[in-house]
Amino acid sequence: MSDHGMMEKEEIFSKVLRAGRRTYFFDVRATKAGDYYLTITESKKFTNDDGSFHYKKHKIYLYKEDFSEFNEILKEMTDYVIDEKGDEVISERHQKDFKKEDSVSEDDTSDSETMKSAERFTDIKFEDI
Repeated sequence: MSDHGMMEKEEIFSKVLRAGRRTYFFDVRATKAGDYYLTITESKKFTNDDGSFHYKKHKIYLYKEDFSEFNEILKEMTDYVIDEKGDEVISERHQKDFKKEDSVSEDDTSDSETMKSAERFTDIKFEDI
Protein backbone atom coordinates (compact mmCIF):
# COMPACT_ATOMS: atom_id res chain seq x y z
CA MET A 1 0.00 0.00 0.00
CA SER A 2 1.34 3.46 -0.85
CA ASP A 3 1.96 6.18 1.72
CA HIS A 4 -1.01 8.07 0.30
CA GLY A 5 -3.28 5.04 0.87
CA MET A 6 -2.11 4.78 4.46
CA MET A 7 -2.74 8.51 5.06
CA GLU A 8 -6.34 7.98 4.02
CA LYS A 9 -6.81 5.40 6.80
CA GLU A 10 -5.07 7.43 9.52
CA GLU A 11 -7.28 8.60 12.36
CA ILE A 12 -6.89 12.27 13.20
CA PHE A 13 -8.98 12.09 16.37
CA SER A 14 -10.73 9.04 17.90
CA LYS A 15 -13.08 8.13 20.74
CA VAL A 16 -14.40 4.72 21.81
CA LEU A 17 -17.69 3.90 23.53
CA ARG A 18 -17.97 0.41 24.98
CA ALA A 19 -21.57 -0.68 25.51
CA GLY A 20 -21.93 -4.34 26.49
CA ARG A 21 -21.33 -6.57 23.46
CA ARG A 22 -21.16 -3.51 21.25
CA THR A 23 -18.33 -1.05 20.81
CA TYR A 24 -18.71 2.22 18.94
CA PHE A 25 -15.69 3.85 17.34
CA PHE A 26 -15.84 7.53 16.39
CA ASP A 27 -12.95 8.47 14.11
CA VAL A 28 -12.11 11.74 12.37
CA ARG A 29 -10.29 10.97 9.13
CA ALA A 30 -8.89 12.98 6.26
CA THR A 31 -10.10 12.93 2.65
CA LYS A 32 -7.64 12.83 -0.24
CA ALA A 33 -8.09 16.60 -0.48
CA GLY A 34 -7.12 17.02 3.18
CA ASP A 35 -10.61 17.81 4.50
CA TYR A 36 -12.01 15.94 7.50
CA TYR A 37 -14.95 13.57 7.81
CA LEU A 38 -16.28 11.29 10.52
CA THR A 39 -16.67 7.52 10.56
CA ILE A 40 -18.86 5.83 13.14
CA THR A 41 -18.28 2.09 13.43
CA GLU A 42 -20.42 -0.30 15.43
CA SER A 43 -18.59 -3.52 16.29
CA LYS A 44 -20.64 -6.32 17.85
CA LYS A 45 -19.15 -9.48 19.35
CA PHE A 46 -20.73 -12.84 18.52
CA THR A 47 -19.83 -16.17 20.11
CA ASN A 48 -19.73 -19.29 17.93
CA ASP A 49 -20.96 -22.70 19.11
CA ASP A 50 -17.37 -23.85 19.65
CA GLY A 51 -16.66 -20.97 22.05
CA SER A 52 -14.67 -18.91 19.57
CA PHE A 53 -15.95 -15.49 18.66
CA HIS A 54 -16.13 -13.07 15.77
CA TYR A 55 -17.10 -9.45 15.26
CA LYS A 56 -19.58 -7.90 12.85
CA LYS A 57 -18.91 -4.29 11.94
CA HIS A 58 -21.13 -1.64 10.43
CA LYS A 59 -19.73 1.72 9.40
CA ILE A 60 -21.26 5.12 8.67
CA TYR A 61 -19.31 7.79 6.80
CA LEU A 62 -20.45 11.28 7.73
CA TYR A 63 -19.21 14.32 5.83
CA LYS A 64 -19.15 17.93 7.04
CA GLU A 65 -21.91 19.06 4.69
CA ASP A 66 -24.27 16.64 6.49
CA PHE A 67 -23.22 17.36 10.10
CA SER A 68 -25.85 20.00 10.87
CA GLU A 69 -28.84 18.07 9.55
CA PHE A 70 -27.52 14.79 10.99
CA ASN A 71 -27.13 16.41 14.44
CA GLU A 72 -30.63 17.92 14.27
CA ILE A 73 -32.27 14.62 13.35
CA LEU A 74 -30.20 12.64 15.88
CA LYS A 75 -31.18 15.09 18.64
CA GLU A 76 -34.83 15.01 17.56
CA MET A 77 -34.87 11.20 17.58
CA THR A 78 -33.05 10.80 20.90
CA ASP A 79 -35.25 13.47 22.53
CA TYR A 80 -38.35 11.64 21.23
CA VAL A 81 -37.21 8.34 22.75
CA ILE A 82 -36.43 9.96 26.12
CA ASP A 83 -39.70 11.94 26.11
CA GLU A 84 -41.76 8.85 25.26
CA LYS A 85 -39.98 6.21 27.37
CA GLY A 86 -37.71 8.07 29.79
CA ASP A 87 -34.00 7.43 30.13
CA GLU A 88 -34.34 4.22 32.17
CA VAL A 89 -33.26 1.16 30.17
CA ILE A 90 -36.01 -1.45 30.00
CA SER A 91 -34.64 -4.52 28.30
CA GLU A 92 -34.22 -8.18 29.10
CA ARG A 93 -30.73 -8.13 27.62
CA HIS A 94 -29.62 -5.05 29.57
CA GLN A 95 -31.25 -5.66 32.94
CA LYS A 96 -30.84 -8.98 34.71
CA ASP A 97 -33.83 -8.26 37.00
CA PHE A 98 -36.19 -7.29 34.14
CA LYS A 99 -39.58 -8.99 34.39
CA LYS A 100 -42.02 -9.01 31.49
CA GLU A 101 -45.52 -7.91 32.30
CA ASP A 102 -47.74 -10.83 31.37
CA SER A 103 -51.42 -10.42 30.71
CA VAL A 104 -53.08 -12.92 33.01
CA SER A 105 -56.38 -14.49 31.98
CA GLU A 106 -58.88 -15.84 34.53
CA ASP A 107 -57.73 -19.41 33.79
CA ASP A 108 -54.12 -18.51 34.51
CA THR A 109 -54.85 -16.84 37.85
CA SER A 110 -54.12 -19.91 39.98
CA ASP A 111 -50.87 -20.61 38.09
CA SER A 112 -49.90 -16.97 38.48
CA GLU A 113 -50.58 -17.05 42.22
CA THR A 114 -48.59 -20.28 42.56
CA MET A 115 -45.66 -18.65 40.74
CA LYS A 116 -45.83 -15.62 43.05
CA SER A 117 -45.88 -17.90 46.12
CA ALA A 118 -42.88 -19.83 44.81
CA GLU A 119 -40.97 -16.60 44.16
CA ARG A 120 -41.28 -15.67 47.86
CA PHE A 121 -39.32 -18.78 48.83
CA THR A 122 -36.33 -18.37 46.54
CA ASP A 123 -34.07 -17.11 49.34
CA ILE A 124 -34.33 -20.25 51.51
CA LYS A 125 -30.97 -21.59 52.65
CA PHE A 126 -30.61 -25.33 53.16
CA GLU A 127 -28.77 -24.72 56.42
CA ASP A 128 -32.02 -23.29 57.82
CA ILE A 129 -33.95 -26.56 57.28
